[in-house]
Amino acid sequence: MTSLPLLEPASQVPPDTRCFDEAAAAQMERFVRDFGRMYRERNEALREVTRAHHAALLHLSAAADLKDDDTGVHIVRIGYLAEALALALGQTVGYARMLRKAAPMHDIGKIGTPDSVLKKRGKLIPEERQTMNCHAAMGAEILGRSNIPVFRMAAEVALTHHERYDGQGYPAGLSGEAIPLSGRITAVVDFFDALTMDRVYRPAFAVPVALEMLAAERGRAFDPMIVDTFLAHAEAIDALRCKITQECPSFDALIDAP
Repeated sequence: MTSLPLLEPASQVPPDTRCFDEAAAAQMERFVRDFGRMYRERNEALREVTRAHHAALLHLSAAADLKDDDTGVHIVRIGYLAEALALALGQTVGYARMLRKAAPMHDIGKIGTPDSVLKKRGKLIPEERQTMNCHAAMGAEILGRSNIPVFRMAAEVALTHHERYDGQGYPAGLSGEAIPLSGRITAVVDFFDALTMDRVYRPAFAVPVALEMLAAERGRAFDPMIVDTFLAHAEAIDALRCKITQECPSFDALIDAP
């Protein structure tokens, strides 16, 4: 039988075969540093691309709002009011911040709605109503092509903020908690803000009247819990609405605010 060679004791193994080569170690350290730098640069570039994409979509949303005879500040107010209401409902700061950035794009689909429908004075005929209602799905289509979380939430908001708690909304006829929370919150703040500003077909309602109209839709159009929370914080929310109107924060501020 052939005998196996005996291994040398560790103490007899030459030092250069027992120790990691210093040159290789230095090269590995450089590799780790370079990889870390490249990773940070890649993340920064991704953030900048996302930010630019977000800004472009907000400008498109503003263009859609301007078609509806607004100054464009409506969509900014929607973002901040949705954030405030989400926090009042006990949602996390992270969720509320994302909703602040997503909710302003709720009506982006109106960019494809004819002015003859958007600016019509008086009641829409069934065909015009159908055209108007298409903006929810159109907005979701515009926003839903991205896997970035804020745009996924924005697509969700665009698609569902016209659903009603009683199931009589559109486009899918969802009811109750089947409607995503983001859509239920945005629906309430959009309703209140729209009532308290001048529209092409009517002047603004006084805040007390708007609050009464909101309360009347509790459990019908809107989630009762969200309406109750809004009414409980109505004074602070309306003060925020007035502040945003006066200061008119830029889209950059909306995106970058902590």
